[in-house]
Amino acid sequence: MSQENTHRALSAEEVQALTAQGCTADDWSAVHVADPFETSRVRDVRFEGSVRVGSLAGTVTSASGLDRPCGIEEATLINCTIGDGVRIANVGSHIANYAIGNSACIEDVGVIQTNAGSMFGNGVEVEVLNEGGGREVSLFNEISSQFAHLLCMHRYRPKFIAKLEAIAKQAIDSAKSDTGTIGAGAKIAGVPRIIDVNIGEAATVWGASALVNGTILSSADAPTLIGDAVQAHDFIIGEASKVTQGAIVAKSFVGQGCQVGKQFSAEGSLFFANCEAFHGEACSIFAGPYTVTHHKSTLLIAGLFSFYNAGSGTNQSNHMYKLGPVHEGKMERGCKTGSFSYMMWPCRVGPFSVVLGKHTRTFDLSDFPFSHIEAAHDGRCMVVPGLNLSTVGTVRDGAKWPTRDRRKGSVKRDRLSFDVFSPLTVGRMINGSGRLKDLMDNTDKSVDTVTISGAQVKRVLLRGGIKYYRSGIHTYLLEKVVSRIEQAAEQGAGGLSKALAASSDAVYSEQWVDIGGQMMPRQRLEDLYAAVESGKIGDLTAFESALDSIHAAYTEDEWVWVRHAYKNVFGADLDAIQTADAASIADQLLADQSKFLNLILIDAGKEFSEATQTGFGQDGSDADRVADFLAVRGAFDGNKFIKQMKQAIEDLNTRIEKLKQTLAVCT
Repeated sequence: MSQENTHRALSAEEVQALTAQGCTADDWSAVHVADPFETSRVRDVRFEGSVRVGSLAGTVTSASGLDRPCGIEEATLINCTIGDGVRIANVGSHIANYAIGNSACIEDVGVIQTNAGSMFGNGVEVEVLNEGGGREVSLFNEISSQFAHLLCMHRYRPKFIAKLEAIAKQAIDSAKSDTGTIGAGAKIAGVPRIIDVNIGEAATVWGASALVNGTILSSADAPTLIGDAVQAHDFIIGEASKVTQGAIVAKSFVGQGCQVGKQFSAEGSLFFANCEAFHGEACSIFAGPYTVTHHKSTLLIAGLFSFYNAGSGTNQSNHMYKLGPVHEGKMERGCKTGSFSYMMWPCRVGPFSVVLGKHTRTFDLSDFPFSHIEAAHDGRCMVVPGLNLSTVGTVRDGAKWPTRDRRKGSVKRDRLSFDVFSPLTVGRMINGSGRLKDLMDNTDKSVDTVTISGAQVKRVLLRGGIKYYRSGIHTYLLEKVVSRIEQAAEQGAGGLSKALAASSDAVYSEQWVDIGGQMMPRQRLEDLYAAVESGKIGDLTAFESALDSIHAAYTEDEWVWVRHAYKNVFGADLDAIQTADAASIADQLLADQSKFLNLILIDAGKEFSEATQTGFGQDGSDADRVADFLAVRGAFDGNKFIKQMKQAIEDLNTRIEKLKQTLAVCT
């Protein structure tokens, strides 16, 4: 944008030329321009108040992708500052109180206006998770999933919450302005109404119906798109996101890299990094990173989700009793719901579980991750603990999330821990297997079904659940130990001791927590509480820096947890491990992980069974059915995922053999 001191008053000749071209002004002396100024590029414009116009030379790219001449045509400008290389054309009503950046293009709009004291969506109070209130989160531009999670979920720490609210207020107050901004390179076309909205640089707003009281965060390296028929009120939308195709967003936050469209309706909800929301509805949900809902008739309400996939027709109810919509549910990371699943809140589902059927009773299965949870005919919850551990879907999930991060640019506000197996999930498996063992040891064999935390388990499945969890626990711990051994193998026994040691900066907690997609030891959270409550952390910069430090410490914190868990599970102290012992640990990993990968192959093989070929070979013979299936789906051995799993088994064998050879030399 042209600098303040480069603008000058119009000459008498320029005023005369502009007037001849249909331009008017309350006071021509309040209109200032930058050189080179071509009067031929300004036609049928009404100037009111103070207006400053940059150089209008050259062309600019429009929302439709065409190069258009810079200039101002058929518009009313009220108290605006216009940058260099801008095009403004066909403004039905007016543009008032805006600073418009260089190379912006605004065409075929109705009214664009900022009112005095606008907050641009900052300070909007969202009644997230509990429609009855009590967990309100106030929006601000820089909010992260971690900040929102703590503010929403940790109301049992009133002093901490008060401090967080004060930090949020600082950010909210800084957003207040009498002037809105349309960033450099922004493109706006075909929008009837934009009121009190800041639009970031390089953003495209094309065909939206109405945008009121909001901020569209965008940058040249992370442009944001707001598309056709979108209605957004009281909102903030993050960088590199797309909100299109008739989406309705009200009192909501849409984070970085999100996609919302196809008539999706969101009210009172928070969506963080890389969420996808199409066709359905959301009301008062906390959609942590990678929450995905793609289907019509799906309503997500009053729930906490992350790394979640909603099946078609998924629904919940937050009216369990008669005091209004005050109930809430928690579906921890990695969960899925099947078509037309229903849960009556309050419920809590452990990580990476699958929920099927209509559940009309509440339950808490947080200690039983990777479970298959299905409703009986009478609404009772029936659970098969750990069944989801060795399924193809779980393995694919762990691989796909990092590759589907759509966030761009240098600033990524949400800190994400992608690991499927971690101290959080493996710690839950340890707890869950202990509870299953207690039930198995203390339940009479004549009992068919046992109850656990509101759910029911067939007694004969208890032993299977323990085996599933034992396999997952062993595979995770052995993999972490062998990875450390590999790092040190070339250095001999001294290197082994060093590699297996814990960092002096690491923090150990038996329990880990998931804070908006970021996993950490509970003690790290306790330390954060203390720093905020004492005033040591008093602003947003310091708070986010503390979270960054916790995130950077993940690997070493995880390792110190593994050391403790390994001793408890295997009865061996890693400090006492010698080079000769390392080979047997490697062999144990080979046996356990090969078994685990083969179970996944068996599960994948179900996709190629005779039953899955039903419907193939239409109008043909049995031989045609098989041929049709092979033509469409391919053979088991030719499937990309199957090849990857088989290659993983080969690579594991090669890896362990190489490690043992190296260890033999070191011994």
